[in-house]
Amino acid sequence: MTLLIDCIDETEKLSEEQMLEIERIINFAAKKQNIEQQSEVSVTFVSNERIQEINREYRDKDKPTDVISFAMEELGEGEVKLVGTDMPRVLGDIIISIPKAVEQAEEYGHSFLRELGFLAVHGFLHLLGYDHMTEEEEKEMFTLQKEILDEYGLKR
Repeated sequence: MTLLIDCIDETEKLSEEQMLEIERIINFAAKKQNIEQQSEVSVTFVSNERIQEINREYRDKDKPTDVISFAMEELGEGEVKLVGTDMPRVLGDIIISIPKAVEQAEEYGHSFLRELGFLAVHGFLHLLGYDHMTEEEEKEMFTLQKEILDEYGLKR
C-alpha cells in the first residue's frame, strides 16, 4: 500500500471489506497522482448529525453534506510550512456521511460502494488541492474523478 490510511467508522455500519475497499481506491488514486509512499490520510465515516455539526462549525453551513475534506497542507494566515527530511507527508482528513452516501447511491442508481468510492476520491482530490469553484476547475476535477473510478472499476 502507498498511503498510511486511518479509517474510522463512527456509525459502525460498514463492513471491514467495505472499509478495505475504500483504502484500496484511495491508494489507487494516490498512485495515479504520484503521491509519496507513506503519506498519511484519515477517513472518518459519520452520521448526518455529526457531519452537520462539522459543516456548521468549520464552514458556517448548518446542514448535512456528503463529504468534507480538511487539507493539512493548506497554510492559514500566519502559518509557516514545516520542512523536514524524515517527516511523512500528512495530507489531511476526509469525513464522509454514511446516510448521505446511501441516499445518493439510490438517487444516482448505482451501488453504495460506488458512491462511497466517489466520495472518498472526491475528498482525496480536495486534499491534493483540486477544487470545483470555477467551471474550469470543476471540469478538471470531475474528469479526473471519473477516470480514477472507471479505471479502478467503480463505474456508474
